[in-house]
Amino acid sequence: MSQPEPKKVLIVGGVAGGASVAARARRLSEDSEIIMFERDRFISFANCGLPYHIGGEITERSKLLVQTPESMGARFNLDVRIETEVIAINLQSKTITARELSTGNEYSESYDELVLSPGATPFIPPIPGVDNPRVFTLRNIPDMDKIIQTIHVEAPRSAVVVGGGFIGIEMAEALIHKGIETTLIELSNQVMAPLDPEMATPLHQEMRRNGIRLKLNQSVTAIETQDEGLLLQLDNGKTIETDMVIMAIGVRPEISLLEGTGIELGQRGGILVDSHMRTSVPNIWAVGDAIEVKDFVTENKVLIPLAGPANRQGRIVAENIFGRNTEYKNTQGTAICKIFGLAAASTGQNEKGLKRAGIHYEKIFVHAMDHAGYYPGATQVSLKLLFDPDTGKILGAQSIGEKGVDKRIDVLALAIRSGLTVFDLEESELCYAPPYGSAKDVINQAGFVASNVVRGDMALCQAERVHACSPNMQIVDVRNPEEIGELGSIEGSINIPVNQLRTRLDELPRDKNIVVYCAVGLRGYVAYRMLVQHGFNVKNLTGGYKTYLMVERIGR
Repeated sequence: MSQPEPKKVLIVGGVAGGASVAARARRLSEDSEIIMFERDRFISFANCGLPYHIGGEITERSKLLVQTPESMGARFNLDVRIETEVIAINLQSKTITARELSTGNEYSESYDELVLSPGATPFIPPIPGVDNPRVFTLRNIPDMDKIIQTIHVEAPRSAVVVGGGFIGIEMAEALIHKGIETTLIELSNQVMAPLDPEMATPLHQEMRRNGIRLKLNQSVTAIETQDEGLLLQLDNGKTIETDMVIMAIGVRPEISLLEGTGIELGQRGGILVDSHMRTSVPNIWAVGDAIEVKDFVTENKVLIPLAGPANRQGRIVAENIFGRNTEYKNTQGTAICKIFGLAAASTGQNEKGLKRAGIHYEKIFVHAMDHAGYYPGATQVSLKLLFDPDTGKILGAQSIGEKGVDKRIDVLALAIRSGLTVFDLEESELCYAPPYGSAKDVINQAGFVASNVVRGDMALCQAERVHACSPNMQIVDVRNPEEIGELGSIEGSINIPVNQLRTRLDELPRDKNIVVYCAVGLRGYVAYRMLVQHGFNVKNLTGGYKTYLMVERIGR
């Protein structure tokens, strides 16, 4: 392949997306001039690791620095200009204006190609008192340093985290690890919005079990200074006294540089780009948290601030700048979060998103062991699968468990990316040895259940509709009596263990519709197939009593 024509490439922003552009551009063109501007002192740092350094899991601060300006500049022959802010873009002259923050000196720099990777800024609600020095955000290393210094110097006894997204959850855990009494306030009825509400209920339990005071369906309306701390006013009229506050409500695209340029923005406030990452202005590209992308499942424009997509976008921009026709193929939003002893992960769309997009879907739940149950240490993985009930196409998945969650969601992320169906999950050949998996993996089991639905071999009753699946209904619990005594049962159900069902069919009313359930759905399916073939009109509660309890605990 012939060498591309050298170009002068300016990159605004030196973290995930910008650093990826710079590194890939140099690998493609040794002779090009590449200048990267970063208003902070740090480039290419692991911002996802910041809470873990605060909490002490990552002990060395230097581990967060993937590259320093000096090391990256030397390795890739880059002109890295830190503590330098790009303050204007002149489209007519194809120049930018930069300001050195230490001196205030301003100067112009011309470009052949300009790449925007300005990232996003924390959203700070306009509430009274939010500008208090004891109110923090966490977006970069200086933010992290301020929080750590406050913990070490002022020794706060209590903290409030506002927002239950990834950063909020991780910060709450970090503060607990530092021995600080921690409250997390979330406006919604759940933490971790990519999950559907019932899948978040085990996370609420885990957080409370580890000492977090979780307050759902609440918000902060004002922050007042007291002699020895802060007083938070809540929307329900109550107050909380605390020593420090972490605002983790979310982020917004940093687009202040674009004012007056004519570069188009989308309805969600992000920079509009095409599939090659071009903006609406020739020779200007954009990547990362500041851009709007297409959702892989719905194809709607969305903001998804994740490091993985930003790195891929940066690589794609560099390839297109130097003559390669490379397209970005949308964002799935695959993500995972650690919550003390649990992991929670998702990929593709959730129910909320599918409903907004008007996409027809069905859902099933599977609760199975992460590896062979007879091998020591097996733990349960809960998996929710969303799919097209007509074609079986996979639309989304969510999973929670102590171990093996990442493995299952990674498999399903690739399945969605590849356009696979639930029938392909049945046939998936995955690793099996007792310490690592089962002969019928969680993925296979989800495929079996969903395929039964698509083929018409099983009719479902969903947990939120268990009392409304039919106006003329009998609920049948096919678990063993000792399970009921320990865990409880659904109101109005009668108990006939599945192993006794064939001999006790006369106890079931033939003039009513039957809903069967067990602990997690498997015995319910056995009972379903048995009763269908004996002439009963039956539905099986997907995910069994465990899913029912998850739904019942929504918002708690």
